[in-house]
Amino acid sequence: MKIEEHVNLQPLNTLAVPASARFFARATSEQELRQALRWAQKHERAVAILGGGSNCLLPEKISGLVVQPALRGIKVIEEGDRYTIVRAAAGENWHRFVLWTLSQSLCGIENLALIPGSVGAAPIQNIGAYGVELKDVFLALRAVNRKTLEIVEFNAAACEFGYRESVFKNRLRDQYVIVSVDFRLRRTPEFRVDYPALKAALAGISRSRLTAEVIAHTVATIRREKLPDPSVLPNCGSFFKNPVVANGVVNELKGLYPDIVYFPAGEGYSKIAAGWLIEKSGWKGKQAFDARVHDKQALVLTNPLHKSAKNVIKLAGAIQSSIRQRYGIELEVEPQWLGA
Repeated sequence: MKIEEHVNLQPLNTLAVPASARFFARATSEQELRQALRWAQKHERAVAILGGGSNCLLPEKISGLVVQPALRGIKVIEEGDRYTIVRAAAGENWHRFVLWTLSQSLCGIENLALIPGSVGAAPIQNIGAYGVELKDVFLALRAVNRKTLEIVEFNAAACEFGYRESVFKNRLRDQYVIVSVDFRLRRTPEFRVDYPALKAALAGISRSRLTAEVIAHTVATIRREKLPDPSVLPNCGSFFKNPVVANGVVNELKGLYPDIVYFPAGEGYSKIAAGWLIEKSGWKGKQAFDARVHDKQALVLTNPLHKSAKNVIKLAGAIQSSIRQRYGIELEVEPQWLGA
C-alpha cells in the first residue's frame, strides 16, 4: 500500500470542487485498509473516507489522510428457495452491482438503478429511490473499527436505519470503515412500482411483461431525464432531504397550495417533496454565489464553474432561509462534509 502526498481530489468528487489531500491512500484489500489506518495512528493524522465522491462536500485542503476503499468482489454466499444472499465489497460501483444482480435474475434493488456512488457508502446513507430503500434488502455489513482495526459485523438493527440515515452518520460517525455488505435478494419478483413517477412511466406496460430489467431501465431513464450527468455538469445528486412533518402542517399548506407534493411517512406524518418547495419559492434554474439550481430538478445544486464547496453551501443556505421564511420548514442538507 502506498501513501501519496498532495493529491488532487477534484477528479474524485462529483461536485468537482477544487480540493487536495495532504496524504492519500487507495486501499484494495482489508489488509491495505488496516495498513492505512495504522499509518494514520502512528503519524497522528485524522482520517477521512472518500468513496465514490458522489454525496460529499470537500474543503479546499484536507490536512490528514484521505482513504479511498477500493475493495472489489461480488459473491453468492447462500442460496435458498426464495432468497439469495450476496456479498459485495465496499469499493464496487453501486449501479454496476445493480446490473450484476439483474444478470443473475435476482430482484430487490432494481428501483435503485443509476444511483451514483459505491456499495460501501449505500448503508451509511440508507440510499433510496422510487419506493425502495437499501434497508429493505439489507442483511448485514462488515466494517473495520478505526481504533482497534478489528472487523465488526452489523445487522440491520445495529445499523439503526432511518430516512437517509444510519448509525454511521450519527452515533458511530467516523468510527468504522465498511468493507462489505450482505444483501438478501429475491429469486422471484415482488415488484414495487407504486411510486407516482415510476407508476406513470410504466403505465403502458402490462403486469405480465414487467421484469426487474424493465423497472431498472425505466428508473434509469427517469433519472437521466431529471438529473444532470456529473461528468457534464458537476453535482452531488439530491442536495436536500424531503422534510418529514406532521400531517397538520401538510393540511395547512394544502389550503394555500393545493398542488403540494407529499407522501405518507408513517402514522401522523408526511414527507413533503423538497424539490417542490424549492421550485415554488422561485429557485429552480436560479444562479447565485457562482453555483446554480438545476433547471430540471430543483433538488439538485450544480457547480458549473468548478468553484469551492463554500459557494454551493452559500447557495444552499440561501435556499434554506427562503424555505424557512415562506413555509416555516427546515430543509436538511443531504451530502456530508468531508474533512480530516
